[in-house]
Amino acid sequence: MVPVIAFSTSVARIIFALSLISILVPVCKAQDQPQTSTPASDQDTGTSTDLFIMLGSDFVRPGLLPKANYDIGIGHTFAFLKKNPIGDELTFAYTYEDAGPGFWHSDFGSHTESFGVMKNFGLPKTKRVSAFTWIQVGITSFTGYAYVQNHFYNGDSLGAVVHINDHHSIWIQETFNKIVTTPWYTTTSIGYTRSW
Repeated sequence: MVPVIAFSTSVARIIFALSLISILVPVCKAQDQPQTSTPASDQDTGTSTDLFIMLGSDFVRPGLLPKANYDIGIGHTFAFLKKNPIGDELTFAYTYEDAGPGFWHSDFGSHTESFGVMKNFGLPKTKRVSAFTWIQVGITSFTGYAYVQNHFYNGDSLGAVVHINDHHSIWIQETFNKIVTTPWYTTTSIGYTRSW
């Protein structure tokens, strides 16, 4: 029987390798394309940078206990990744989740730093609302104990974006979260995004 640590390390290496391959293959193809003489703006190339702040509630399994979940992060959309089926936006996020009694905050916390890849796609017959998938991996640190406990984290999200204008939007998402040694849980979040 394979120990949990060895299994999680193997899974993390596989996910990292697949992510790296999915990023490098389009980059190599993009280098062979002829150069155009007219410079393109960020709007023309489809690149953008997003700063997001999300507030939500976890529903921990078993028992559906609600817990506060705060998330802040930054992502950048790359034009050369537009045709990549995994994603076109690379993200980094920090998440705090209450891991103790109560809802808002306790001495026990779950702090997660994660890297992710997000796929943004339009919905038929509307420009105001789009959708996304988001795969994240990272490290979760449990605090409030005699020593900090670090564990591998994976989160898979599905969500919608309501575009207020070119620079402001509201995100609504549902995330399936898994941390090694803890039960899976879901997070329902709503947040604000500033894009430039």
